[in-house]
Amino acid sequence: MHEVTELKRFSKLYPWLFSLVLLAFSAYALLDTFVIRRVYTTVEPTAPEAAAAQIPAVTEQSRTVCLSGSRSTEAETESGQAASAIRTENSYSDGSVSVSLQTYRAYNTTISVADVTVASPEALQTAFAWNSFGRNVTAATSATAGNTGAVLAVNGDNYGSREKGYVIRNGVLYRDAAARDQEDLVVWADGSFSIVSESEVTAQALLDAGAQQVFSFGPGLLENGEIIVGARDEVDRAMVSNPRTAVAVVEPGHYLLAVSDGRSDESEGLTLYELAEFLRSLGAQTAYNLDGGGSSTMVFLGNVVNTPSGRGGERAVTDILYFA
Repeated sequence: MHEVTELKRFSKLYPWLFSLVLLAFSAYALLDTFVIRRVYTTVEPTAPEAAAAQIPAVTEQSRTVCLSGSRSTEAETESGQAASAIRTENSYSDGSVSVSLQTYRAYNTTISVADVTVASPEALQTAFAWNSFGRNVTAATSATAGNTGAVLAVNGDNYGSREKGYVIRNGVLYRDAAARDQEDLVVWADGSFSIVSESEVTAQALLDAGAQQVFSFGPGLLENGEIIVGARDEVDRAMVSNPRTAVAVVEPGHYLLAVSDGRSDESEGLTLYELAEFLRSLGAQTAYNLDGGGSSTMVFLGNVVNTPSGRGGERAVTDILYFA
């Protein structure tokens, strides 16, 4: 009789115990996916932190010249010595990288565009937050940009929020796990862009063929100057109109970075099709959608250009694309 009583008690407790274990497992799975940091590889920085010191600081003189709109001038360092770079608040040129910023209003949205020309395709670089490839290893785009000495940077594909999708950065293969129906952007050694499907090519084959960067977010927006995204296409369960980040090539050595605001009274945000239309109007030939929403951030010489949609400002992300 005693054993039967205990069995009945246990049978009543069992559903509660099962629910508790299931809840604990679910909580751990969520923490492991979105919170717990896992560093797989520490990466040697492409550019030392000291590179930031090579970018001349904005002085009152350079601000005045910019605001007057009369001309550009050589920016002066705090010591008063002329620096090799020429800059204003919306432009930069040092002989290797030239950047011109412009703000557009389209589709009831503010869009920040950087028109970039480079002397060498090596000027297009990527960096991981904290110089570490891993999962949930994140930092603000401006922080990672500052550590590289970037002239211009945008958030990347936030690879660390997913377990699959190719990751090739600065000519190094970090992840070769293919994701189903995944469309990637390949940046080749000559600075040209291609959009590929992970179901049709391996990461190693891309690396062997000369891929320098591979981003796995998407989708592709333009190929050969033609829109390749549908009017109703969207990223997973994202809202129809969103803050967006995109990178495009006009021709090798000539690039466009676009970041749109969104989710506010001032800026509605863009659909993928609207983003593709907009970039095509600027002459882009190949264009690709990077991580958007609260991640969308553009940084120019240490200053955040756009208005990130997150309540606390910039969202911490795992990687950036930058020019230096």
